[in-house]
Amino acid sequence: MIDLRAARQDPDGYRAALARRGAAEDFDALLAADASWREHTEHAESLRAEQKRASKGKPSPEELVRLKDLSAKIEVAAAELAEAARYRDELLRRIPNLPDPTAADGMDEEDAEVVRTWGEPPVFGFTPRDHLELGSPRGWIDMARGARLSGSRFAYRIGDVAVTEMALYQYVIHKLRGKGFLPVLPPILVGEQAMYGTGFLPTEESNLYWLEKDDLYLTGTSEVALAGIHAEERLEEDELPARYVGFTTNFRREAGAAGKDTRGMFRVHQFDKVEMYVYCLPEQSREIHEELLAHEEEIARELGLPYRVMNIAVGDLGAPAAKKYDIEAWFPTQQRYREITSCSNTTDYQARRLNIKFRRDGQLEFVHTLNGTGATARALLSVMENFQDEGGKVAVPEVLRQYGAPAAIGLV
Repeated sequence: MIDLRAARQDPDGYRAALARRGAAEDFDALLAADASWREHTEHAESLRAEQKRASKGKPSPEELVRLKDLSAKIEVAAAELAEAARYRDELLRRIPNLPDPTAADGMDEEDAEVVRTWGEPPVFGFTPRDHLELGSPRGWIDMARGARLSGSRFAYRIGDVAVTEMALYQYVIHKLRGKGFLPVLPPILVGEQAMYGTGFLPTEESNLYWLEKDDLYLTGTSEVALAGIHAEERLEEDELPARYVGFTTNFRREAGAAGKDTRGMFRVHQFDKVEMYVYCLPEQSREIHEELLAHEEEIARELGLPYRVMNIAVGDLGAPAAKKYDIEAWFPTQQRYREITSCSNTTDYQARRLNIKFRRDGQLEFVHTLNGTGATARALLSVMENFQDEGGKVAVPEVLRQYGAPAAIGLV
């Protein structure tokens, strides 16, 4: 969440920043609710002070009547204060993070800015096949059987494709471990506070799977569990930055993507993912954001994928992010670049919700947190499309072969 105390001191600055995200009216409503809460607080405290003064000594019959009246008023004032606090906090939970000044302007996906491109899209002397057409007639990625088992947007990955996907995750985890990231296999079922703390509640509720009997959520990214490692903790300055790399199976309803990417496994309800997560000092987060992007680019280059880096428009950011980069790889059958990774600087937004602080010069401050994709199967889909030959065989990047992937993916 945003720093409400700082917002009171600089309302114009906060309003201007949040206006870039279309949240200026919500911010004004928050300030009004906060002012109302402070008025109710003053009123309740003044009644309690009056009650304390009137209680001194032996009260007369008239004073007893007055004390009874004050008690009734205090009870009403306390209820009004609680409601004012509830409404203020509800609004506060819905205010997004302040955007970084260098984040791209605009409200839509199309407003993202191209930062740079790398590699040249391949030129084929034949019509390339997508990941569902490759490996036919039996198929390497079987959506039909997945749908028969679990419903739409579930997939089987079979044979060399399954082995290559696992090699992808092992390669990325090994690479990131060499860059100082601590590997973690975290829980994928978490309580409401973890989802709220990372900003997926209340704004992403429609995309979450909730197990009513257990009151637990299936996470859509290991970001949630990695953020929860230090919830309610106090770190020392010399422990930062703390870098983690997690691997989980993830679940998303994709309720907001109805009718979008319905073919194949580009957008599915269940997928695996390697995720980076970093805790750092506030003054480090911008530099570390660029480091996370550099790691993602290095992985894409070693896979040989033509890609471009996008600076995402502020209106298209998730609520916790101050700035986000996407890496989009080339997909020949779609003749366009599509997102395969993203990395976000969430500054102190998640840390405030999760109450994660560090000690510096005897004082407690909120840490900054960042997250970034190491790899998902989308990278494999791009590999399959970019490195196929006319016969439908796919050359596997050299970096994956040392982790068990074959030199080429042939028929199952």
